[in-house]
Amino acid sequence: MNTETVRIADQLRRAFAGEAWHGPPLRDLLSGVTSQQAYARPIPAWHNIWELALHIDVYLRGALEAAQGGVMPKIYQTEKDWSTVTEGNAAEWTDLTSQLLQVGERLADAVEKFDDSRLNDIVPGRRYDFYRLFHGALQHSLFHGGQIAMLKRALT
Repeated sequence: MNTETVRIADQLRRAFAGEAWHGPPLRDLLSGVTSQQAYARPIPAWHNIWELALHIDVYLRGALEAAQGGVMPKIYQTEKDWSTVTEGNAAEWTDLTSQLLQVGERLADAVEKFDDSRLNDIVPGRRYDFYRLFHGALQHSLFHGGQIAMLKRALT
């Protein structure tokens, strides 16, 4: 069955793990990035790759919580929005990238199971509907994925 939520879930999966129209998915963008590279700041005024990965993760977790019936937590302009990163080690970086990809897949699963009839329902704690939330999580992740691609290029 090809419902709207199945199509949105497919786009999330493409953005995170495969055959995205825009270019490399986040999995490929993060693959091979060392903890030192993730922590580096090749463009001084920008966030680094590590901070971007944390930022994407926190918004995905918020969307997942809402999709599963919880209240969308306040993230924007709080300490959760942009975490300050002190240099981490390789294991912490590996854990973060693995968790980020897992949360992306968990959100895609939740969206796929979400009933199309609820897409126009207002997200608890927000002024917008689930349709906007799900597409917003996708767009947000892709936007920051583009920044990650540019930072990787700046590292070489």
